[in-house]
Amino acid sequence: MDIKRAIVIVLDSVGAGEAEDAKEYGDWGANTLLHVLQYNPNIHLTNMEKLGLRGLLFGEKGNYTASYGRMREQSKGKDSTSGHWEMMGIILKKPFPTYPNGFPKEMIEKFEKLIGRKVLGNKPASGTEIIKEYYNEHIKTGYPIVYTSADSVFQIAAHKDVIPLDELYKMCEIARNEVCVGENAVARVIARPFVGDLEHGLVRTPERRDFSLKPVGTTVLDTMKESGREVVGVGKIHDLFAGVGLTKSIHTDNNIDGIIKTVDLIKEDFEGLLFTNLVEFDSHWGHRRNYIAYGNGLQDFDDALPDILGNMKESDVLFITADHGCDPTFKAHTDHTREFVPIIAYGKHFKQNYYLGLRNSFSDMGDTISEIFGLKHLNGTSFLKEILV
Repeated sequence: MDIKRAIVIVLDSVGAGEAEDAKEYGDWGANTLLHVLQYNPNIHLTNMEKLGLRGLLFGEKGNYTASYGRMREQSKGKDSTSGHWEMMGIILKKPFPTYPNGFPKEMIEKFEKLIGRKVLGNKPASGTEIIKEYYNEHIKTGYPIVYTSADSVFQIAAHKDVIPLDELYKMCEIARNEVCVGENAVARVIARPFVGDLEHGLVRTPERRDFSLKPVGTTVLDTMKESGREVVGVGKIHDLFAGVGLTKSIHTDNNIDGIIKTVDLIKEDFEGLLFTNLVEFDSHWGHRRNYIAYGNGLQDFDDALPDILGNMKESDVLFITADHGCDPTFKAHTDHTREFVPIIAYGKHFKQNYYLGLRNSFSDMGDTISEIFGLKHLNGTSFLKEILV
């Protein structure tokens, strides 16, 4: 088997239909892909359809060029960290803590004592809205704005002219290492720097940084790295795994930048894993309920697929998937949605037009990658023998 590189592209939040347990999360009826396509009738994902999109989403038969199906999440929760960890072999029995009523008094008081100043906010909120709400008080007092969301996050927002980046990052390190620990060990502490003013508009800058919890077990990234192969993370991958198991990390500014950098890396000659996350689907469009921009983002990815596929070497295989849903048309909230995710497996070594069905865990993909490279099996059930030509 002459496979030297696995390429994994995660379309962040591009879910493919309500999971069986979606009712437990208040998400029955969600379907990110289907609804975005329905709300954008002018979007035509021709290249994704060739790979098997209509087969996995609608059950339509066709002459598809890839193996295709969907995967269910076994981990509790519906966030990016648990989704990506499960893809790579870690299944969480207990969800990360969330704070629908804001953080407990003792957490905030400890944080304030450690940073030497009070905080503003302390509630679940949209990041773009809460900086408007507390802007004047923030400018006047110099207090950071602390908030959360439906995700397991402790977010700290600050104007760059009020709290310099280095100081904001230091506050995040304090929160990560001394406050958000034990039962309050959130998945991510996030620095949210912004610029501008109320008159001309407030803009969150690309200097966001995620201070993530380290994986609680061994991942495919670890075993791949230990085998002497390369493990290259593009976009949010470094943040989600706290850099653990990676040999190289590439920052991206947006989806288009992530696609360009992924294609550039595909053109390079290395053996191992290329792991890309395209985050704008989630961060800019799903959470902000912008189904039009979401559809345009899907079109951009679809338009880039010929470039991605055309630069793959014969020894490459490609997996396209997602980590959860974030249906921008669903109900009146900005939360993630508990959904199945698509799985498309493409390459010279893989069968065309093969239906993978509904896989029992996101880890099935990671276990397939492990089997390709002769690595230790973690969780999941490999589908390599099913799709190998």
